[in-house]
Amino acid sequence: MPARKLIASSAIALVSIVLAAIIVVSEEQWVIAAALVGALALSFGIAKTSAGQDFAALLQNSGPWIALLIPAGTLAIGLAFHEEHFALMMLATVLIYSLACIGLNIQFGYAGVINFAGAAFFGVGGYTAAVLGNTGLPSLLILLAGGLVAAAIGCILILPVLRTKGHYAALITIAFVLLFRSFLEVNHTLGGPQGLRVEGATIAGQELFMGIEIGSFEASFYLNYVLLALVLLTIFFLLARFLEKSWIGINLDSVREDPIGAAVFGVNVAYWRIVSFVLGNVLIGIAGATFAMMQNFIAPSNFTFQQSLLMLAIIVLGGIGNLWAVIPAAILVVVVPEKLQAISEYRILVFAILVVLVLRFRPNGLFPRPMRHFRREVGQ
Repeated sequence: MPARKLIASSAIALVSIVLAAIIVVSEEQWVIAAALVGALALSFGIAKTSAGQDFAALLQNSGPWIALLIPAGTLAIGLAFHEEHFALMMLATVLIYSLACIGLNIQFGYAGVINFAGAAFFGVGGYTAAVLGNTGLPSLLILLAGGLVAAAIGCILILPVLRTKGHYAALITIAFVLLFRSFLEVNHTLGGPQGLRVEGATIAGQELFMGIEIGSFEASFYLNYVLLALVLLTIFFLLARFLEKSWIGINLDSVREDPIGAAVFGVNVAYWRIVSFVLGNVLIGIAGATFAMMQNFIAPSNFTFQQSLLMLAIIVLGGIGNLWAVIPAAILVVVVPEKLQAISEYRILVFAILVVLVLRFRPNGLFPRPMRHFRREVGQ
């Protein structure tokens, strides 16, 4: 890439990180509003200007190294505000929801499998962490178990989903999330409506609920969970990106766009839908287990149909199938309603209007997924 385009792309990346930091950290309502307007203007600029299109192409077409923007930006924000408990908690929550929405993107954005039960699988991971927390298993194994249990339950749910289509499949997943919450509320073994306490994570002998002290440097314990969520997000972001660019991603795209045509050309539609559903639920379950460990407590009220809609809102507003859109959309959906406390009960109304405006003027999301391009190398 020419130096001029690289400088412009670097400037856009830096402005994006600064705006994200302001929205996550600031408590001044007018500052948050100004940053939000700036972020929306930046999203339109990326779509309409040549510099923005070059930046989007850089994100989409560069090698795995470009994913280093995620830990670089997150670490810069985390270290700059290392003593701010609430800001770091919001940052960790954004990362965890982004991880869950990468799983939803694999299902919905890649294979076209509708899943309105994201909160239920998020809860499966969380309750798995709660149940296994006192068994002495390493925390990393508990996180993995949360993903595997969510995937196992998803294998059962996918059976009726495969035999339906359209809004009927959506209704099945909606019914599942409602049944899941009802099951938790009447199951006193799992704490009933009062919920369960969850043991915090311990990594390499270090309890993450202990604050960080390195010489004169002291940081909130939430920075530990920011780092844990960041590592998980970066790993699975790279895996999902590799999946998208591989022949598997091509198969998933064909299943989403035209299942009948894909079947005619020998693609096993049912198989790839099952694969996408299972892989997506693994990520959602791991995210749920991480969230439960950070919160130190979970209850059925954490996993409602409203939470499922929030997860879907993230991938729809960001741009279905675009991995890079997950984090800015998660900031918009998770942080902004929490920050607009000054307008009290009207904050949800303002947020809803914002969502409607985005969907009206950018129906493909703030950062639509670019078309897949194929290149043929011609020998000399």
